[in-house]
Amino acid sequence: MPDWSAARAAVMLDPAVTMLNAGSFGPVPHAVFDRVTELRRQLAEGPTNFLVRTVPPLLWGARERTAAFLGTRPERFVFTSNVSAAINLVASGLPAVEPGEVLLTDHEYGCMVWVWERFAARRGLTIRTFPLPTMAADPAEIVAAAEAAFSDRTRLFFFSHVLSPTGLVLPAAELCAAARRWGIRTVVDGAHAPGLLPLDIDAVGADYYAGNLHKWVLAPTGAGFLALGTNCEAIEPLHVSWGYKPDSYPLGDPRGSAHPDAPDAFGSTPRVRFLEFEGTRDPCPWLAVPAALDFQDALGWDNVRRRAAELGAYTRGVIDLPPATPVGLSGTMTAFELPAGTDAAALRRALWDRRVEIPVIERPDRLLLRVSHPFFTTESELDRLAAVLREVL
Repeated sequence: MPDWSAARAAVMLDPAVTMLNAGSFGPVPHAVFDRVTELRRQLAEGPTNFLVRTVPPLLWGARERTAAFLGTRPERFVFTSNVSAAINLVASGLPAVEPGEVLLTDHEYGCMVWVWERFAARRGLTIRTFPLPTMAADPAEIVAAAEAAFSDRTRLFFFSHVLSPTGLVLPAAELCAAARRWGIRTVVDGAHAPGLLPLDIDAVGADYYAGNLHKWVLAPTGAGFLALGTNCEAIEPLHVSWGYKPDSYPLGDPRGSAHPDAPDAFGSTPRVRFLEFEGTRDPCPWLAVPAALDFQDALGWDNVRRRAAELGAYTRGVIDLPPATPVGLSGTMTAFELPAGTDAAALRRALWDRRVEIPVIERPDRLLLRVSHPFFTTESELDRLAAVLREVL
């Protein structure tokens, strides 16, 4: 079993802050910071040599390593700056959609709802949401709720693999399979899933699966991705750059080539470069992902997740509030319902005044406190949160 005190010391954390919000922005291990800083030094000192000669093999290596960790294929794995960029890429690039509706759960991340509202407005579609059974005892309850919401007008189903407000883990593979039976496209927001779950994207079976690597994988900010399903429709890129024209590829056109998934000279494939290349940018966060994977590989992912589960149980034991996340369907986040009438803005100020970094989440029907408890969290931090809550509530 790892020495969790040593593992914590290897992560860059402000000692003055009780950090319980890795679900929004994960910290970076010292080794990962050192790796991305060295890569950026090379970029600064010799940008042409770095971008033209150094990056391609490193990029392909990072793509292979990351795709293998996530359970998908490198030739259909697109790096992005974050999950929002990935989902916008899909929503902006999908071909014409016949009249109908986009279906969402009622617990989607706010700005992602806006993405699909804009998509629907541009395409002449409607948006519909359905209520999730957020304290489900069995994943089948969630699948049944989705199937009851499907209709002959549903063209696209968008949902989060792990709910941002509560940390509830949805049965993504079963939801995608149900949608497939109806002929419905699926776009999955996997912002929290990489690292939190032993993820197998290909087994999930989504048409498009997007995720972040800066949360539980502990990669640098700027590392996200889009994984393309086997039978997904081709999408247009957000940026027209050097990946766009067929003659920019030594292996042909990603929209018609016999080799759209063959590795190219740029650390990608024609299909991937078509969507990924935006012009000059800093690729160092992508190239540093293997260092982040190395860090938690050394701890053992089963150990990391087991420790998070232990801390989740400890959290439930010390926080005297009603849980808003079912025990059997959670990972490294547990949410609690705050008392009715709590002033959210005042509570945020009071928590930060005491240097407790934690989100207070406003839902239409209730106010939530979401506690992140990854492996580097300590019981004393959770005790401190409990004491502060007793004081400020």
